[in-house]
Amino acid sequence: MHGFHHWFSRPHRQPPFFPGRPGFERFVREPGPRAERGAVRYLVLDALAAQPRHGYEIMQAIGDKSGGQYKPSPGVIYPTLQMLDELGHVKSVEDGGRRTYTITSDGKADLAAHAEDVDDFYARSGGEEWESHRDDFAELAAHVAKLFKKVRRAARRGALRPSTMKALRKLLESTLDSVDEILGED
Repeated sequence: MHGFHHWFSRPHRQPPFFPGRPGFERFVREPGPRAERGAVRYLVLDALAAQPRHGYEIMQAIGDKSGGQYKPSPGVIYPTLQMLDELGHVKSVEDGGRRTYTITSDGKADLAAHAEDVDDFYARSGGEEWESHRDDFAELAAHVAKLFKKVRRAARRGALRPSTMKALRKLLESTLDSVDEILGED
């Protein structure tokens, strides 16, 4: 047995997303946000606004600022740097075998025009903000775990008749529709 049914059949186990359980951190942290195509350029410019950096330092700066939620790969960063160099938004110099990038005045103007995009991305990534909501999420996860526990107990008592399951399904479908509405999902 796998997944949901497997969990129900093993009453001594907590659900995989229960706070304090190994893997909980991974559950709430993955998958991390992805930067939309084109938005990476503004994250790169933002990282360079603080100081000149080489590619690896840019990746680290973005990863740090996103609270570890988004770590761009070299396959994303270096083509973006090349494009920004061609646009004149960064300039690069070879220094001791490493290429160091500096934001230009055109790059600063481009970043200023898209500062809201950068702020929105980092707000979505959670960064430091996530830490302040950890307890709220843990409480929400505990409520979901209680739901599973109640259904499991009812199943053991033989109280899950077809009409009961139909009513529960209808309630859960309605609840999921409401959750989708709250989260802004289709």
